[in-house]
Amino acid sequence: MDGMALKLPSFKFLNPNISTIRSPPLLRKFSSSSSSLPVSASGTTLREAGPASNSVSLGQLTRPDFPILHQTINNGSKLVYLDNAATSQKPISVLKALQDYYESYNSNVHRGIHYLSAKATEKYELAREKVAAFINAEESREIVFTRNATEAINLVAYSWGFTNLKSGDEVVLTIAEHHSAIVPWQFVAQKTGAVLKFVDLNEDEVADVVQLKEMISSKTKLVVVHHISNTLASSLPIQDIVHWAHAVEAKVLVDACQSVPHMPVDVRDLDADFLVASSHKMCGPTGVGFLYGKSDILSTMPPFLGGGEMISDVFLDHSTYAEPPSRFEAGTPAIGEVIGLGAAIDYLQGIGMQKIHDFINPLHQYINKYNNTIKSEMMGTIYSYILSIYLFLFLMQMELANYLYENLSTVNNIRIYGPKPSKGVDRAALCSFNVKNIHPTDIATFLDQQHGVAIRSGHHCAQPLHRYLGINASARASLHFYNTKEDVDYFIHALNDTVNFFDSFK
Repeated sequence: MDGMALKLPSFKFLNPNISTIRSPPLLRKFSSSSSSLPVSASGTTLREAGPASNSVSLGQLTRPDFPILHQTINNGSKLVYLDNAATSQKPISVLKALQDYYESYNSNVHRGIHYLSAKATEKYELAREKVAAFINAEESREIVFTRNATEAINLVAYSWGFTNLKSGDEVVLTIAEHHSAIVPWQFVAQKTGAVLKFVDLNEDEVADVVQLKEMISSKTKLVVVHHISNTLASSLPIQDIVHWAHAVEAKVLVDACQSVPHMPVDVRDLDADFLVASSHKMCGPTGVGFLYGKSDILSTMPPFLGGGEMISDVFLDHSTYAEPPSRFEAGTPAIGEVIGLGAAIDYLQGIGMQKIHDFINPLHQYINKYNNTIKSEMMGTIYSYILSIYLFLFLMQMELANYLYENLSTVNNIRIYGPKPSKGVDRAALCSFNVKNIHPTDIATFLDQQHGVAIRSGHHCAQPLHRYLGINASARASLHFYNTKEDVDYFIHALNDTVNFFDSFK
């Protein structure tokens, strides 16, 4: 399928002859102003592909955009990349954005009046606006660029935590948090006397939200939770958690590293006070992440680092500081990487991140307001476009997540961690697992060297969770939208071969 001009599955269009439509304001709100739907290696956009007689997966549609996936490794095996929870691959448009910056307008931002500096600043700040729109922040100054999500959490810990936490105050976390969401708060607790309280797992191997609710009290000042677990593939009801925390005037920090790349995330809907994510997990470059913080909270927080750009005025005996976000972006930032993140967001939005029910209601409001100017034929085409793109892409990834779990479950002596998929449980597209009497690193090494399959082994920066589960490490296969069922099939075949190889020595 690689390199072919692939098409979307068939959906009934009321008027299939209408090939292009200028998006009305509401539709443009959910897509980048500087890009349309993503372009495949063949130069065909998803919009141009139109209806097709045979359904194809999202992975097949987008694989041509990712050059790294089209290679053979080790003993001539074709690369099957299933380590997306660690980092995602980058589409051509992101690679070109980085190259364009360094070739055409490489310059420092905010400090020069010449053409290159002005253009670099414009692109840099445009990327901030794209991030804000992507997560539906109220304004772009609520987005702070950091080196990664880890630094974003440390920023909150050092700036907000040391300022607001005192002895006896409580920070509620879950045992399933990433080390980046635990260690900074240990630093704060050690110096302030604040107490860290951890929520266990329930019988379904999901962080116990009943226990979490009971743990929140008048002593609670902060709740730190993941949106989706990078090990258990489970999700938490962030809106409920925020409601419980705000009822006692506590703040909530959400680790959204595993959710922002895979699903619509609306910070105003969640009402979280802080949210962090990493560019490299959402098809963007490494070396940049972001912190979302409510503007009224950010404005009260002192600087995290001192230096250039974060100041208003510097005197010999004191300094005054810039307003957020500049206050938290000391020194020369990762300019090219931020611009690359903006290109990644263009790409993701071109595919479509919103679930259909998040999109239809505002569309109804738009149509009711402008029913005198929109023709029925155009309305039908807009609905068809939404149904053919948003519903299809969302369902395809959910299907692939369950396909991975169900097929992995057939492997002999396997133990998959986290909840089983069911009517009320949608697992993320990853599975952490162990096979009886085989070390996960041996599994990952054999898969790589003998079959070209890239998975992860280790504790996935979640040692407390692994200890709770009674294990030292696990193997993890994780998918993104450019993966296919064929990738999963080959992985299962390779894993069975791996298990048979090690079992032969028993």
